[in-house]
Amino acid sequence: MTVHPQTSPQPPVHRLPDALARQVVAVRRDLHEHPELSWAEERTTAVVSRTLEAAGVHVRRLATTGLVAEVGAGAGTERRVPTVALRADIDALPVPDLTTDPWRSRTEGVAHACGHDVHTAALVGAALVLAQRHAREPLQGRVRMLFQPAEEVMPGGAHALVEQGGLNGVSSIFALHCDPALDVGQVGVREGPITAAADQIVVRLRGPGGHTSRPHLTSDLTFALAKVVTDVPAALSRRLDPRAGASLVWGYVRAGAAKNVIPGTGEAGGTLRMLWISEWAQARALVTSLVHEVVAPYGVTAEVDYVRGVPPVVNTPAATALVAAAALTVVGPDQVVSTSQSLGGEDFAWYLADVPGAMARLGTATPGGPRYDLHRGDLRIDERAVALGAGVLAATALAALAD
Repeated sequence: MTVHPQTSPQPPVHRLPDALARQVVAVRRDLHEHPELSWAEERTTAVVSRTLEAAGVHVRRLATTGLVAEVGAGAGTERRVPTVALRADIDALPVPDLTTDPWRSRTEGVAHACGHDVHTAALVGAALVLAQRHAREPLQGRVRMLFQPAEEVMPGGAHALVEQGGLNGVSSIFALHCDPALDVGQVGVREGPITAAADQIVVRLRGPGGHTSRPHLTSDLTFALAKVVTDVPAALSRRLDPRAGASLVWGYVRAGAAKNVIPGTGEAGGTLRMLWISEWAQARALVTSLVHEVVAPYGVTAEVDYVRGVPPVVNTPAATALVAAAALTVVGPDQVVSTSQSLGGEDFAWYLADVPGAMARLGTATPGGPRYDLHRGDLRIDERAVALGAGVLAATALAALAD
């Protein structure tokens, strides 16, 4: 979408009070210091629950990790009232924390390298702001906060939230995702697809193995695996519409342990991402067929473990316009910017399969400072983004209830 902030020159009115801004930053630091992997977010769930309950917010823990919190009319009941949902993911990644901040991860090999600690703390802040607002002036509806586990695995935790009633009665849903390519204070919006479809693939090969001096008397499994790694992505580029933006990238390749031994097993694992959902529908069958075709000349057998992950996140026009207008009241004119579709995957897409909504991008880079990327252990965010994210989420919820 084209953003025209000059047509809406209202000043920021949904900034968090200083004391609350400091509180949500403290929550973010606590979570960053104690990251937890997918489906193991026990402490994270407890911290969020305790913080919200202390403020009088109704909390319901899930059968898995994660929780649902509600503020407003009919909170914690089955009453039929207008209901808007906000979502944050709470899990971390199996990545070492390479930062030197005092709140760096205490858990070896685990870090919030995708900014989920920011998402979670921002949603906590939004819940606290909305609870204070409701105490002064009752909301004309209900805001449901979904603290979702396991976004970083496939299939993600969005399914668990839906199965446990997270979307019951919800008319629209919104979320933010950290974007280290945007400066803090900026919010990126896009109408239509903002992320890509993403699947996980593991190819396992088996053969008799043997001596490297006699590859002709056995099956050269390592060579066959190398052909899979190079030829399958190449073939995909000719079998799928290039406008679909299909990208098969391997994250690991494993085979053998000795220089003079052809191994009997080997595997490669990676992800397949694409921009078009139409091409995504045929990807599993096509990849499986190509793997078997590629290894056929080499006398090895192939097993393809293909996990269908997520479709693209597709923002509806009305929801995108709403979050853009709401963000403007927090970050001010000229700070709501258009953003592009990425090849990243997000299971927020599964919520949008049931109800309309939008995901926006939250700038986390310090202007003029070093640039980082997601899923890297050296990721650092400008912590002013936490309170700004909370303000954007709260303003979006209020705007959606009033819409």
